[in-house]
This record gives sequence, structure tokens and C-alpha cells, in this order.
Amino acid sequence: MPDRTDAKTTQPQRPENRVLVLFGATGDLAKRKLFPGFFHLMLEGLMPEDFRIIGSGRHSPGTDEEFRERIHAALDEFGRKELTDEAWSEFSKRLSFVVSSADDGTDLADAVKAAEEEIDAKGKRLVYLSVPPAAMRGMVGMLGETGIAKDAALVIEKPFGHDVESAKELNAALHETLAEDQIFRIDHFLGKEAAQNILAFRFANGLFEPIWNRDHVAYVQIDVPEKLTIEGRAAFYEGTGAFRDMVTTHLLQLLGFVALEPPVALTAAALHAERTKLFQSLRPLDPERVVVGQYDGYRDEEDVAGDSDVETFVALEAWVDNWRWTGVPFFLRTGKALAEGRRTVTVGFREPPLRMFPLLHNGPGGQGGEDADGYPGGTAGGPRARPNEIVFELSEEPTVSIEVLAKVPGPTLELGGATFRLDVDQDFYGAHGLEAYERLLHDVMKGDHTLFTRAEEIERLWEVCAPALDAVGAGGRAPLPYEQGSWGPQEAIDLPHPRGWRLDGTA
Repeated sequence: MPDRTDAKTTQPQRPENRVLVLFGATGDLAKRKLFPGFFHLMLEGLMPEDFRIIGSGRHSPGTDEEFRERIHAALDEFGRKELTDEAWSEFSKRLSFVVSSADDGTDLADAVKAAEEEIDAKGKRLVYLSVPPAAMRGMVGMLGETGIAKDAALVIEKPFGHDVESAKELNAALHETLAEDQIFRIDHFLGKEAAQNILAFRFANGLFEPIWNRDHVAYVQIDVPEKLTIEGRAAFYEGTGAFRDMVTTHLLQLLGFVALEPPVALTAAALHAERTKLFQSLRPLDPERVVVGQYDGYRDEEDVAGDSDVETFVALEAWVDNWRWTGVPFFLRTGKALAEGRRTVTVGFREPPLRMFPLLHNGPGGQGGEDADGYPGGTAGGPRARPNEIVFELSEEPTVSIEVLAKVPGPTLELGGATFRLDVDQDFYGAHGLEAYERLLHDVMKGDHTLFTRAEEIERLWEVCAPALDAVGAGGRAPLPYEQGSWGPQEAIDLPHPRGWRLDGTA
């Protein structure tokens, strides 16, 4: 058993008493993430001393007691902690539901006011707007007219628009009612402990920051394949597609973590300043370096058009035109019905001359020398070793691996792949992390914008994606077919030639 280091952390201060309003409180996100998240935060002592959660939506789930029964079932199925009678009693008494709509929020406003008086709320009310994009503008208008938005913290879900113009229109509509510092655009990828560890790994270690640039880095891969199909989400997917669902939000935000210039401090203002500069340096995507696909059988899914050209897969090449990264390709890939479900960020390094090492071990039957592209580890068409890579696995059990070459024991000077590995859960035994939504909800209550995205960042990312979206959207290039359980179209597999994807079934 390896040595384990107990993490010593300071218990965060409780947020002030407040009311939380959840629109879409009977929806899937609330059931799977939001209510389990608030419940876990309460058990960890990270909710206010006293709080109220008011669910809201157009249709009533019944009485407050019936609403609570739904939440109990959600916590029982999706909660991370044991649902004891004592804990449920403490949580459930804070739950209620009030019907509202974009046309009428009077009853909701009255309920919020009464609840705040009851608990002597000092903190800003949190309003979580989990509604379809088409309903967003009307709901925000209602929040302004009823006074619910006054001094509130508003959390909104992606997609943050559909293109450049719609993103600007949405931001303008939000700013009619709220100041930018009241708005929290949530991206749960940024709330993951593993994603934040990219920042810590880079900036806290003098071993790595000096080599985190174009002189040493040969490529970066951000790979988020999914094994699942659309699974009944056709209504959403037909109007969005993989590109808008994943690339303009999650994948490019992860690119921001990898490629960020060192901020003067890990504060919201400093990070936003550097992230804005980085996104301004992103070159608009070249449609010829974007591959879109659609898995076989997608058109047979319920509620999918028989002639649908919606993409379920995207792979692309991106470039950052600044002093640190010019000449380094960033390869991004995501899709449904692929061979594995992973969230992997790979930083590949330039290789030293290896002709001094005549043999390279590739396991049983491995071949030595260089491949046809001049990289070590095989002959044309044969296996080859990966170059030095740092690999971040952004799973719920995060790891960081450093892949190196070392001498294989034996009488000859033969090289083989070896791995240094950081297992976060094992190396920080006893430290209990928060799930992504839990971390971000807690940040909202603290008023911390560090892991949230600002209006100008969103608009810039839509500008970067516009050439590709115009080329592959309606009337543009049709998606290429690919088999379920594969790694997507061959054109995408070949995109990061000559080194290939780390996740391709052979690495």
C-alpha cells in the first residue's frame, strides 16, 4: 500500500442565509444533480445555516408534500450520501413549490419575499434558470418585473445562444435586467476537481511551467468520447447537435485551462482577463480541418427526422496564435456511440533525437527502430510507442499520468514506455471533494465567478466557431456515417497525423 497524505484544508465559511429558486425543479437536471447537490452540501456544512428552496415551473407537481416525495426519490436514486430519516427531515422542511411562468410570477415573488423574511435572509437569493433557450428571455423579463432578479445571483445553463448573433441577443436581454456580475453561466466541466487540477499542476510546479509552451509541446488533445447514444434527447439534439452541445462550451473551455497564460492570482478577475486574451488569440476554425459524423442508426431514433443531417460527432484542429502556442495544434474530439466514454486531456511533447537508441520495446512481438513518419516505435503499419505525454483523466476518480521512455531491464539498451502516475483519491486520502455541480453551486452562494464564463468570452467563442458552423450546418457539408462502438469516421481518426489520437483503441 503506497503512502497516503492526509489533505489539510480549512473548512469554508458557510454562506449567509438565503432563498434558492429553482426553475425546472421537476426536470432531469434537478433530479440528478441539483437537489442531490444541495443535499450533499447541507450534510457537509456548506449550505447556509438556514435556507429555503422554492421549486417553480408552469405545471404543479401537486401538493408540497407530493413535491417532497419526488425529491426524496431523486435523492434515494442519485444522492452520494446515505439518505437517513434525520437528514431528510432537516432537508425536506425547507422545500416547497410555486407555479409561475413568463407571464405571471406574482405568487412566486410573494413566496420568495415571505421565505426571506422567515429566515432573515442576508445573502443574495440564488435563481437557477434551467429552462429551454427559447423561454430564457421571457423568464428573465418576468424576474425583472416581479423584483425577483433584484440583487439576485442568476445561474443559467448552456447553450448560451445558437450562434454569434443569438449569443449577443441573449446577453443583451440578460443585461436589460441584471448586471454582468449577477450572472453565472454554468459549465459543469469547469467544476470538476480534475479540470481544476490542470491549473494547479501547471502553475504550482516549477518542474512543468517552464516547458508548457511551443518550444517543448508538440500537440494537445482534448478528447471527450461518449459510449451512450442520444438516449431520448432527440428534441434537444435535433436542434443543437454535437458541435453546439460540446465544442463551443466544454471542449473550448478546457482548452482555456490548458493554454491559459499565468494569471497574477487565481482570482475571478485575473482568470477572466487571461481567458479573454486567450480566446481572442484563438484562430477562427478552418472548416477543412473539421470532421463531423453521424452514428449509424441515429435517424431511426424516436423523434429524429428521417433525413436528419444533425452531427453526433465532431473532431477538429484548433490553433492559438500567441507567443506561447503558435505552431502547436490543439485537437478536439467528442461524439455519441463511440468506443469508450472518457474525458482525457493529453499534452504531447517534442522528442529528442532517438537514433542513439537502436531498439524500442513494444511488448511481445514489438518492433524497434522508427516508423515511416520518423517517430520511434515500429515500421510502417506496425506499432509505435507514444511520445512523452502528460495525460489528465477528468473522471470522478481523477488521475494524472506522465508517460516517458526508460530502459527495459536486460542485456541490451532497449527502450520501453513507463508511467509516473498521480492518483488523486489515493494520494489525498481522506480529502472529500465536491461533485462539479456542488462546487459550482457553492461558488455561486459565495459570489465567486472564478469558474464561470463572462459574456465577452462566450461571444468570442461563437466567432471562432462560426466558419465551421456555417460549413457543416443546414445546407452545408453532410456528416459522415460511422459505426456505433467505433472511433468515428476515418477522416477524424486520421486528423492528428502522424501521431494519432491517444484514445484510438491502440494506445
